[in-house]
Amino acid sequence: MKITRLTTFIVPPRWCFLKIETDEGIVGWGEPILEGRAQTVAAAVEELGDYLIGKDPRHIEDHWTVLYRGGFYRGGGVHMSALAGIDQALWDIKGKALGVPVSELLGGNVRDRIRVYSWIGGDRPSETAQQARDAVARGFTAVKMNGTEEMQFVDTFDKVERCLQNVAAVREAVGPNVGIGVDFHGRVHRPMAKVLIKELEPYKLMFIEEPVLSEHEEALKEIARISSTPIALGERLYSRWDFKRVLQEGYADIIQPDPSHSGGITETRKIATMAEAYDVALALHCPLGPIALAANLQLDAVCYNAFIQEQSLGIHYNQDNDLMDYVSNPEVFKYEDGMVAIPSGPGLGIEVNEEYVRERAQQGHRWRNPVWRHRDGSFAEW
Repeated sequence: MKITRLTTFIVPPRWCFLKIETDEGIVGWGEPILEGRAQTVAAAVEELGDYLIGKDPRHIEDHWTVLYRGGFYRGGGVHMSALAGIDQALWDIKGKALGVPVSELLGGNVRDRIRVYSWIGGDRPSETAQQARDAVARGFTAVKMNGTEEMQFVDTFDKVERCLQNVAAVREAVGPNVGIGVDFHGRVHRPMAKVLIKELEPYKLMFIEEPVLSEHEEALKEIARISSTPIALGERLYSRWDFKRVLQEGYADIIQPDPSHSGGITETRKIATMAEAYDVALALHCPLGPIALAANLQLDAVCYNAFIQEQSLGIHYNQDNDLMDYVSNPEVFKYEDGMVAIPSGPGLGIEVNEEYVRERAQQGHRWRNPVWRHRDGSFAEW
């Protein structure tokens, strides 16, 4: 079997899909995307694809190694996201060629379903209590919300109070046994993160996500010591080498690599196994499309330390298209009792509606995250 063509599709709301074709008629799909940099990642896929044309798609480990190490400069969001989508598509091809799901090729399932959480609210966390009630009414047992809006290095306590009021309203709405994740989104700096983490303790959160940006290792080390709430991070880390220090130093209780950013199925499986050795939980990051979710679920099936899965159904970013729009068999994502089933069909287990993908790719997108500023005019982390 030989690879004959790689084709990318920029599709709404903010995604990039990849189709890899072979001379035997078997095709694989991946989702190489870095939100806000879709066209750049698509260009990187094209560059990496030069090496793959004419190669046997089943030699996944060797292809991953060459595409990572062979360019001299390596790592980072664009490179690893392009490599991630290629890797997903290669696993899809191999599973289809053998007539088994990817999880079977990775050693077989340790679970057949996994708990999921629903996003509530938008970029600015207000009026989330009713959305939380609605999510629980739909069967979800966990929700995630943004914690703060703009926050200066040292800010006024009314910003803290606003965060506490929003979280308190959600906790009151859902009761004591529904998990609540609060995402600081890297918007908070070390001085205020220490204040917020202490003040949020009474609400018994499932986790606090990205309390500070992951490059602030010294702050993460201090936060890990003072927080009784599990600390989650990792969506902006892209390889096992990025995660190595985080795990060695005990900065996180939950890691959140994104298999559309962190080198695909091949690399994310290795990151997850590293985390398991440190008794750290896995909650894969996935505010993305159906191909990414299918890849995530194949990993959840085989990673013992996976405990919950992010998914984008109804997320505030999905304004033009939603999660199920691009697949012909949406029933494979069976949501029930706050969990979603692991797709059991060949490859990633989904059937991409290529006709609709091509139709929507004619519109495409140029999604960019907003640029925020503080009252004094200086840049604010979004």
